[in-house]
Amino acid sequence: MGTRPGPRMPGRPGMLPALPPDKVPPKAEPGKPLYTRKPAQRQRPVMDKREQEGERKLHPTRQRPGAGDRRSAAAVIAPPEPRPPRDVTITEGITIRELAEKLDVRAKDLLKTLLDRGVFASINQALDVPTATTLAEAFSGVVSVVSLEEEMVLEVAKEETKESLKPRPPVVTVMGHVDHGKTSLLDAIREADVAGGEAGGITQHIGAYKVMVNERSVVFVDTPGHEAFTRMRSRGAKVTDIVVLVVAADDGVMPQTKEAIDHAKAAKVPIIVAINKIDKPEAQVERVKRQLSDVNLVPSEWGGDTEFVEVSAKQKKGIDKLLETILLVADLRELRANPDAPASGTVLESRVDKGRGPVATVLVQNGTLNSGDFFICGSVFGKVRAMFDDRGRAIKDAPPSTPVEVLGLQGVPDAGDHFQVTEEAKARHIVEYRQGKQRDAQMARSSGARITLDQLHEQLKAGDVKELGIVIKADVQGSVEVLSEMLPKLSTDQVKLKIIGSGVGAVTENDVLLASASGAIVIAFGIRPDRKAMELAQQEHVDIRSHTIIYEVSDEIKKAMEGLLEPVIQETHLGRAEVRNTFRVKGSGTVAGCYVVEGVLKRDAQIRVVRDGAVVYTSKLSSLKRFKDDASEVRTGFECGAGIANFNDVKVGDILECFSVTKLSAAEAAGQTVGAAGRK
Repeated sequence: MGTRPGPRMPGRPGMLPALPPDKVPPKAEPGKPLYTRKPAQRQRPVMDKREQEGERKLHPTRQRPGAGDRRSAAAVIAPPEPRPPRDVTITEGITIRELAEKLDVRAKDLLKTLLDRGVFASINQALDVPTATTLAEAFSGVVSVVSLEEEMVLEVAKEETKESLKPRPPVVTVMGHVDHGKTSLLDAIREADVAGGEAGGITQHIGAYKVMVNERSVVFVDTPGHEAFTRMRSRGAKVTDIVVLVVAADDGVMPQTKEAIDHAKAAKVPIIVAINKIDKPEAQVERVKRQLSDVNLVPSEWGGDTEFVEVSAKQKKGIDKLLETILLVADLRELRANPDAPASGTVLESRVDKGRGPVATVLVQNGTLNSGDFFICGSVFGKVRAMFDDRGRAIKDAPPSTPVEVLGLQGVPDAGDHFQVTEEAKARHIVEYRQGKQRDAQMARSSGARITLDQLHEQLKAGDVKELGIVIKADVQGSVEVLSEMLPKLSTDQVKLKIIGSGVGAVTENDVLLASASGAIVIAFGIRPDRKAMELAQQEHVDIRSHTIIYEVSDEIKKAMEGLLEPVIQETHLGRAEVRNTFRVKGSGTVAGCYVVEGVLKRDAQIRVVRDGAVVYTSKLSSLKRFKDDASEVRTGFECGAGIANFNDVKVGDILECFSVTKLSAAEAAGQTVGAAGRK
């Protein structure tokens, strides 16, 4: 800055010293300044880009506009020039700091704008999408809203080149009608027996398997064929490259066959038709081809573009030709992926393993998944603690088109969620935001009186029931998802079915309390309630219905709503015993050395073998002994040897539940429940 001419003297502020007579200036004329000398100009600092665009940079001491400066106040506080439009992508839970970086503005400007609108926020606070969109538009932002996973895909796509894309194995989904031989065909390919372990002989979970074919890999996804699994089949079609449509030669085109075709066409993937069961005498291959031609699947030998292969899963005929056709169609599609990108994929299935915690079956679709990677899938955060392939072998990395079981999740993700590897801090932030939103959505729950399915029809007649709450617990997430979608569709004008809670794992006390507070029933699919939950359900008069085949659930709900319930099978709990040792007895099979922890074990009573919360086998006690003597019953605190009819796979740690079964009419069962409620 310039200096005033001459030093200041004591006295009145601003007074100048006296000048010599020869230097006294003439008196100023009217309208002219006394001093014609211009003050020295201060050297102005080099302005940055923002100042050049018209933005005013505050002095560090926060002087008032124009203080210490020769510019006029009007010029200093003049509004900045309009900013050019800027494309901005907003993700859920974006912070003010991140939004400021994308808009290329100062974070305090965003905070000031929010403050002017009555919103108090910090620089690291997460914003919901509407607030972030409005704020960005105020700073000339052209907003597009995407999820975190979509943003990662866009970032990876920008960096991909033709050289970075490598060939990957095809993902093949096996689809078709129930009992047409899909799983048996897959078993013939991978030489394994999967259908034998499924309840009712039908597939109720999604499985993914990698098979080597002539030194090349093919990934097979087996989807259930029952109509209740429409959404699961749809999810299978979305992750696949080729659909193998299995049609039984002796049955032809069925409703679920047409649904599978619709899913495949919606996913825009090629279809290979495998006509199965050609070994049966009643097989009619030409009739199947004509039926499929009516739905626009014309065989290539008839001039169409669909490959047809005749196979027999039972006799393993035509398997090699089917695999060759799959590889040929895959080569025509030129399937490629970038193995060096952050891994992304889809959660095919998830469950809770008692010894390993939450486990997710993930199909890696792009990038390579490595041990130690941090990832996000839906509202679940995790770190890859261990990975296993479809044969149960531990692996360190999973390239594209590889199905793996992943350990290290902090919760159970939903089947169909997108799986994305990202930075730890960003993953934790997004998960916390999503979980907060879920908690807010679950805060309001209805309340009402307890109700059972047996009482439902009587109350419908009286017009008392308007809404029936249901709590769903299942062994895997896919079953939870299907039941949650299927049951509300059964609602009628008289009663509305509402899912108030769902989850994976055994029925717990919290589930019973939720059902009790909401007047709901509990559907336990493929799992058993634990002992404390059963006791609490009896105290609270909460109805728990256990099932292992999914269409039985819908049938029972429908019958309850229509008042057509068959006689109720009432189960009476007798006792529980813990298996502490096993013995192999010649001529009798395996005998379990048990300790009765509750109630009583009775010979010829029904017995249920429970392992890790799931029912392994249900039969009856074939023998019961105390030492070497036969016993009719063994009570709490005593040891005994128990033989289970037609079951020798009992293991140490299993729980034997003893119960009796009686048949009651629906009216009798409802009367007993009402009487118990009255006594309470």
